[in-house]
Amino acid sequence: MQILVTGSTGFIGGSICRELVEHGHTVRAFHRESSNLRLLEGLAVEHVLGDLTRPETLRAACEGMEAVFHAAALLGGPEKPGQMYAVTVEGTRAVLQAARQAGVRRVVHTSSVAALGVPETGALNQPVLLDESHTWNYRSDYWPYGYAKYLAEMEVQKAVAEGQDVVIVNPSIVFGAGDVYRQTSSLVVQVTRGKIPALAGGGANFVHIKDVVEGHLAALERGQRGERYILGGSNLTFVKAVEIIATVTGGSVPKLVLPDGVVKALAGPAQLLQSFIDLPLSGNMLHMVGRYFYYDIRKAQSVLGLAQPRRVEDAVKEAYAWFLQVGAVEKA
Repeated sequence: MQILVTGSTGFIGGSICRELVEHGHTVRAFHRESSNLRLLEGLAVEHVLGDLTRPETLRAACEGMEAVFHAAALLGGPEKPGQMYAVTVEGTRAVLQAARQAGVRRVVHTSSVAALGVPETGALNQPVLLDESHTWNYRSDYWPYGYAKYLAEMEVQKAVAEGQDVVIVNPSIVFGAGDVYRQTSSLVVQVTRGKIPALAGGGANFVHIKDVVEGHLAALERGQRGERYILGGSNLTFVKAVEIIATVTGGSVPKLVLPDGVVKALAGPAQLLQSFIDLPLSGNMLHMVGRYFYYDIRKAQSVLGLAQPRRVEDAVKEAYAWFLQVGAVEKA
C-alpha cells in the first residue's frame, strides 16, 4: 500500500514509518526541512519536504497515496496559542482537505487522550475511567495542547460528516525508544537526572510505543469511520510511575509528597518561570495535579483486536536505553 505519514520524524510518526516499511508498504515521509531525521535513518522511505501551515505542500504529498497517517502536531509547551491552533487545528484541516482532493481512501488521525478533557472524581475520591465517549470539559487556557487536540478532532468529525473516511486514535503517555523531541522533558529523563524535587497526587495512563504503533495499523485495517480509539496501557499513580522509572534507571524517588492544594498554588508562578527555567512540569500541568487520568482501553481491544498492553517496566527500559545511547542521560 502507498502510505503518507505526516510527523514522520517524531516519536510516533517515525515508529509508524519503520513498522510500515517492515510490513512491505511504500512509505512517503512528510517533514520539514529542519526536522531531525534520526528515526528515519536507514529506512527505505521517500522524503517529501513540507509544512502543515503550507497547504500546497500537503496537496503534492498526498498525490497517489492510498492512506495517510496524520501524526504531526505541535507538542505541548509554552508556545503561543495562535501557533498551536495554526499547526494542530488548521494543519489537520489542511491534511484532510488534501487527502480528500487526492482521493486517499482512509486517514488515521493521531489525536491524544488529552482531547477527551479531564476526569471527574468518583465517589469516595476513587478514580473514574475515561472512555471514548468523554468530551472536552476544561479551561482552554489551562491546557492549550489538549484543547487544540480536541478542536482538531472536531475538524475530523466535520470531514466525516461530509463523507470522508477518517479514524481517530488517542494515545496516552508514551514510553519507549525514539522519543527524539523530548530528550529533556520526558519523565524518564527527568527522574533519571533527579529533576523531580517532590511528588504529588493523581495518576495517568502509560503505554509502550510498540502498542501505539500496532494500534495505528489496526485502526487502518479495522477501525470504523469517525470512531476514536484509546491506545493505552497501564493506569498508575504518579508516585508508582516514578518508582518504576527510578528502579529501572537507578534514579531516586523524592521523599517529599506535596498536598494537591500547595502544588496548584504554585501553578501561577510556574507559568511565569517556565520561559526561563527548565521545569519538570509546566504551570498548566500543575493546575491538574490530583486528578487521575485513567482510561478504559477495552474498545480498542475489542474492535481493533489489540492484545493486552506491554508492561510499563519494559517501555521504561527501552526508553532509558535509547536515552543513554543518544546522550540524553548518563548511567547512574
